[in-house]
Amino acid sequence: MSANPDRSRTVPTYRAEQVRAAEAPLLNAGAPLMRRAASALARIVGERLGDGERILVIAGSGDNGGDALFAAALLAERAEVSVLRVSDRVHPEAFSAAESAGARVVDLAEARASAPGIVIDGIIGLGASADPALRGRARAAVEALLPRLRDEGTRVIAVDLPSGLHPDTGAADDVVLPAALTVTFGAVKHGLAAARGPELAGEIVLVRIGLDDQLAGVRPEGQATVSAVIEVGG
Repeated sequence: MSANPDRSRTVPTYRAEQVRAAEAPLLNAGAPLMRRAASALARIVGERLGDGERILVIAGSGDNGGDALFAAALLAERAEVSVLRVSDRVHPEAFSAAESAGARVVDLAEARASAPGIVIDGIIGLGASADPALRGRARAAVEALLPRLRDEGTRVIAVDLPSGLHPDTGAADDVVLPAALTVTFGAVKHGLAAARGPELAGEIVLVRIGLDDQLAGVRPEGQATVSAVIEVGG
Protein backbone atom coordinates (compact mmCIF):
# COMPACT_ATOMS: atom_id res chain seq x y z
CA MET A 1 0.00 0.00 0.00
CA SER A 2 1.34 3.40 -0.96
CA ALA A 3 2.45 5.33 2.12
CA ASN A 4 2.13 8.68 0.35
CA PRO A 5 -1.21 8.81 -1.43
CA ASP A 6 -1.83 11.51 -4.02
CA ARG A 7 -3.98 14.34 -2.71
CA SER A 8 -7.08 16.05 -4.13
CA ARG A 9 -7.26 15.22 -7.80
CA THR A 10 -9.80 14.70 -10.56
CA VAL A 11 -10.28 11.11 -11.72
CA PRO A 12 -12.58 9.35 -14.21
CA THR A 13 -15.90 7.85 -13.16
CA TYR A 14 -17.34 4.59 -14.50
CA ARG A 15 -20.64 2.73 -14.63
CA ALA A 16 -21.13 -0.33 -12.47
CA GLU A 17 -21.09 -2.72 -15.44
CA GLN A 18 -17.74 -1.29 -16.56
CA VAL A 19 -16.24 -1.88 -13.12
CA ARG A 20 -17.66 -5.41 -12.91
CA ALA A 21 -16.19 -6.23 -16.32
CA ALA A 22 -12.79 -4.93 -15.21
CA GLU A 23 -12.91 -7.00 -12.03
CA ALA A 24 -13.99 -10.24 -13.70
CA PRO A 25 -10.66 -11.41 -15.19
CA LEU A 26 -8.83 -10.60 -11.96
CA LEU A 27 -11.35 -12.49 -9.85
CA ASN A 28 -11.21 -15.43 -12.26
CA ALA A 29 -7.43 -15.45 -11.84
CA GLY A 30 -7.77 -15.51 -8.06
CA ALA A 31 -6.65 -11.96 -7.33
CA PRO A 32 -7.46 -11.12 -3.67
CA LEU A 33 -9.45 -7.99 -4.44
CA MET A 34 -11.59 -8.21 -1.30
CA ARG A 35 -8.55 -8.54 0.96
CA ARG A 36 -6.89 -5.59 -0.76
CA ALA A 37 -10.01 -3.49 -0.32
CA ALA A 38 -10.47 -4.50 3.32
CA SER A 39 -6.86 -3.77 4.22
CA ALA A 40 -7.10 -0.27 2.76
CA LEU A 41 -10.48 0.32 4.39
CA ALA A 42 -9.15 -0.69 7.81
CA ARG A 43 -6.16 1.62 7.43
CA ILE A 44 -8.33 4.58 6.40
CA VAL A 45 -10.82 4.02 9.23
CA GLY A 46 -7.96 3.57 11.69
CA GLU A 47 -6.48 6.91 10.70
CA ARG A 48 -9.77 8.60 11.61
CA LEU A 49 -10.44 6.68 14.81
CA GLY A 50 -10.27 8.67 18.03
CA ASP A 51 -9.05 7.34 21.37
CA GLY A 52 -11.67 5.07 22.90
CA GLU A 53 -14.08 5.37 19.99
CA ARG A 54 -16.24 2.38 19.16
CA ILE A 55 -16.95 1.12 15.65
CA LEU A 56 -20.25 -0.30 14.39
CA VAL A 57 -20.06 -2.32 11.18
CA ILE A 58 -23.35 -2.82 9.32
CA ALA A 59 -22.87 -5.81 7.04
CA GLY A 60 -25.06 -7.00 4.21
CA SER A 61 -24.89 -10.12 2.09
CA GLY A 62 -22.67 -8.95 -0.76
CA ASP A 63 -19.02 -8.23 -1.35
CA ASN A 64 -19.29 -4.87 0.41
CA GLY A 65 -20.32 -6.72 3.54
CA GLY A 66 -17.27 -8.94 3.08
CA ASP A 67 -15.00 -5.91 2.71
CA ALA A 68 -16.47 -4.40 5.87
CA LEU A 69 -16.17 -7.63 7.89
CA PHE A 70 -12.57 -8.30 6.90
CA ALA A 71 -11.81 -4.69 7.84
CA ALA A 72 -13.62 -5.26 11.16
CA ALA A 73 -11.25 -8.15 11.88
CA LEU A 74 -8.26 -5.85 11.42
CA LEU A 75 -9.79 -2.98 13.38
CA ALA A 76 -10.77 -5.19 16.33
CA GLU A 77 -7.09 -5.26 17.26
CA ARG A 78 -7.25 -1.61 18.32
CA ALA A 79 -10.91 -0.73 18.99
CA GLU A 80 -14.20 -2.13 20.25
CA VAL A 81 -16.01 -3.33 17.13
CA SER A 82 -19.66 -4.39 16.92
CA VAL A 83 -21.24 -6.06 13.89
CA LEU A 84 -24.89 -5.68 12.92
CA ARG A 85 -25.94 -8.20 10.28
CA VAL A 86 -28.81 -7.02 8.07
CA SER A 87 -29.03 -10.25 6.10
CA ASP A 88 -29.17 -13.93 7.03
CA ARG A 89 -26.36 -14.43 4.52
CA VAL A 90 -23.04 -12.67 4.98
CA HIS A 91 -19.61 -13.51 3.62
CA PRO A 92 -18.78 -16.57 5.77
CA GLU A 93 -14.99 -16.28 5.79
CA ALA A 94 -15.08 -12.56 6.53
CA PHE A 95 -17.68 -13.01 9.28
CA SER A 96 -15.61 -15.75 10.89
CA ALA A 97 -12.50 -13.55 10.74
CA ALA A 98 -14.34 -10.67 12.42
CA GLU A 99 -15.72 -12.87 15.20
CA SER A 100 -12.37 -14.58 15.77
CA ALA A 101 -10.68 -11.19 16.10
CA GLY A 102 -13.10 -10.16 18.84
CA ALA A 103 -15.82 -8.24 17.02
CA ARG A 104 -19.13 -8.58 18.85
CA VAL A 105 -22.31 -9.45 16.98
CA VAL A 106 -25.23 -7.25 18.06
CA ASP A 107 -28.91 -6.93 17.26
CA LEU A 108 -30.57 -3.70 16.19
CA ALA A 109 -31.52 -2.66 19.74
CA GLU A 110 -27.91 -3.11 20.89
CA ALA A 111 -26.64 -1.27 17.82
CA ARG A 112 -28.87 1.72 18.61
CA ALA A 113 -27.54 1.80 22.17
CA SER A 114 -23.88 1.30 21.29
CA ALA A 115 -22.97 4.98 20.73
CA PRO A 116 -20.30 4.34 18.08
CA GLY A 117 -17.94 7.05 16.95
CA ILE A 118 -17.75 5.54 13.46
CA VAL A 119 -20.25 3.47 11.51
CA ILE A 120 -18.98 1.44 8.56
CA ASP A 121 -21.75 1.09 5.97
CA GLY A 122 -21.22 -2.26 4.26
CA ILE A 123 -24.87 -3.01 3.53
CA ILE A 124 -24.91 -3.06 -0.25
CA GLY A 125 -22.61 -1.94 -3.06
CA LEU A 126 -22.97 -2.12 -6.82
CA GLY A 127 -25.86 -4.54 -6.46
CA ALA A 128 -27.80 -5.97 -9.38
CA SER A 129 -31.10 -4.11 -9.13
CA ALA A 130 -32.19 -1.11 -11.16
CA ASP A 131 -33.81 0.21 -7.96
CA PRO A 132 -31.15 0.88 -5.33
CA ALA A 133 -33.59 1.43 -2.44
CA LEU A 134 -32.86 -0.58 0.69
CA ARG A 135 -35.37 -3.25 1.61
CA GLY A 136 -36.30 -5.54 4.47
CA ARG A 137 -33.96 -5.70 7.47
CA ALA A 138 -31.47 -3.32 5.88
CA ARG A 139 -34.09 -0.62 5.42
CA ALA A 140 -35.49 -1.13 8.91
CA ALA A 141 -31.99 -0.85 10.40
CA VAL A 142 -31.15 2.38 8.61
CA GLU A 143 -34.54 3.91 9.47
CA ALA A 144 -33.98 3.04 13.13
CA LEU A 145 -30.37 4.24 13.29
CA LEU A 146 -30.56 7.45 11.25
CA PRO A 147 -32.09 9.78 13.85
CA ARG A 148 -29.64 8.83 16.60
CA LEU A 149 -26.59 8.93 14.32
CA ARG A 150 -27.60 12.41 13.17
CA ASP A 151 -28.21 13.61 16.73
CA GLU A 152 -24.87 12.30 17.96
CA GLY A 153 -22.85 13.42 14.94
CA THR A 154 -21.60 9.90 14.28
CA ARG A 155 -19.30 9.66 11.27
CA VAL A 156 -20.40 7.19 8.63
CA ILE A 157 -17.80 5.66 6.32
CA ALA A 158 -19.35 4.07 3.26
CA VAL A 159 -17.80 0.99 1.67
CA ASP A 160 -17.56 1.67 -2.09
CA LEU A 161 -20.69 3.85 -2.10
CA PRO A 162 -23.45 4.77 0.36
CA SER A 163 -25.94 1.91 0.54
CA GLY A 164 -29.10 2.87 -1.32
CA LEU A 165 -27.32 5.18 -3.79
CA HIS A 166 -27.59 4.11 -7.44
CA PRO A 167 -24.02 3.50 -8.64
CA ASP A 168 -24.67 4.94 -12.12
CA THR A 169 -27.26 7.70 -11.71
CA GLY A 170 -26.79 8.90 -8.14
CA ALA A 171 -30.50 8.43 -7.46
CA ALA A 172 -31.54 7.65 -3.88
CA ASP A 173 -34.49 7.91 -1.55
CA ASP A 174 -34.19 9.24 2.00
CA VAL A 175 -33.35 5.93 3.69
CA VAL A 176 -29.59 6.24 3.21
CA LEU A 177 -26.83 6.79 5.76
CA PRO A 178 -25.16 10.04 4.60
CA ALA A 179 -21.43 9.40 4.62
CA ALA A 180 -18.73 11.69 5.90
CA LEU A 181 -16.35 9.61 3.79
CA THR A 182 -16.77 7.09 0.98
CA VAL A 183 -13.91 4.68 0.35
CA THR A 184 -14.41 3.44 -3.20
CA PHE A 185 -12.47 0.59 -4.76
CA GLY A 186 -10.98 0.10 -8.23
CA ALA A 187 -12.62 3.14 -9.79
CA VAL A 188 -15.01 5.90 -8.80
CA LYS A 189 -18.59 4.92 -9.58
CA HIS A 190 -20.35 7.60 -11.58
CA GLY A 191 -23.25 7.79 -9.13
CA LEU A 192 -20.93 9.30 -6.53
CA ALA A 193 -20.63 12.39 -8.72
CA ALA A 194 -24.20 12.55 -10.07
CA ALA A 195 -27.57 13.67 -8.68
CA ARG A 196 -27.58 12.97 -4.90
CA GLY A 197 -24.13 11.38 -4.96
CA PRO A 198 -22.13 14.41 -3.77
CA GLU A 199 -24.68 15.09 -1.03
CA LEU A 200 -24.57 11.53 0.33
CA ALA A 201 -20.98 10.44 -0.37
CA GLY A 202 -19.06 13.14 1.49
CA GLU A 203 -15.30 13.03 0.96
CA ILE A 204 -14.19 10.37 -1.54
CA VAL A 205 -11.01 8.32 -1.29
CA LEU A 206 -10.17 6.10 -4.27
CA VAL A 207 -8.36 2.86 -3.51
CA ARG A 208 -6.79 1.38 -6.63
CA ILE A 209 -6.87 -2.41 -6.26
CA GLY A 210 -5.46 -3.38 -9.67
CA LEU A 211 -8.12 -2.51 -12.26
CA ASP A 212 -6.17 0.17 -14.13
CA ASP A 213 -5.04 -2.05 -17.01
CA GLN A 214 -8.56 -3.38 -17.55
CA LEU A 215 -10.04 0.13 -17.53
CA ALA A 216 -7.36 1.67 -19.76
CA GLY A 217 -9.40 1.23 -22.94
CA VAL A 218 -12.80 1.93 -21.39
CA ARG A 219 -14.52 5.26 -22.01
CA PRO A 220 -15.31 6.96 -18.67
CA GLU A 221 -18.79 8.19 -17.87
CA GLY A 222 -17.55 11.43 -16.33
CA GLN A 223 -15.19 12.66 -13.64
CA ALA A 224 -15.06 13.33 -9.92
CA THR A 225 -12.76 14.98 -7.41
CA VAL A 226 -11.28 12.69 -4.78
CA SER A 227 -9.35 13.73 -1.68
CA ALA A 228 -6.79 10.93 -2.04
CA VAL A 229 -5.76 8.04 -4.28
CA ILE A 230 -4.25 5.02 -2.54
CA GLU A 231 -2.52 2.21 -4.41
CA VAL A 232 -2.81 -1.39 -3.21
CA GLY A 233 -1.93 -4.52 -5.13
CA GLY A 234 -1.61 -4.38 -8.88
